[in-house]
Amino acid sequence: MIDINKLTKKDVGRWVIYSNGFKEEEGKIKSWNDVFIFVVYHCDDNWAKYQDYTGCATEERYLAFK
Repeated sequence: MIDINKLTKKDVGRWVIYSNGFKEEEGKIKSWNDVFIFVVYHCDDNWAKYQDYTGCATEERYLAFK
């Protein structure tokens, strides 16, 4: 699990793995707020421009750094 309160600007762009026990998916952190971490999971394999894509609001308990 990622602790949302310990994220810093250096974590933007880091690879994460989403896992809910049934599904796993890789993505990159785009941003966060007090409740959610916004992760880009799909960007047409254009990872160099992942910031141009919409981040999906994800609960911290489902994320781990890759």
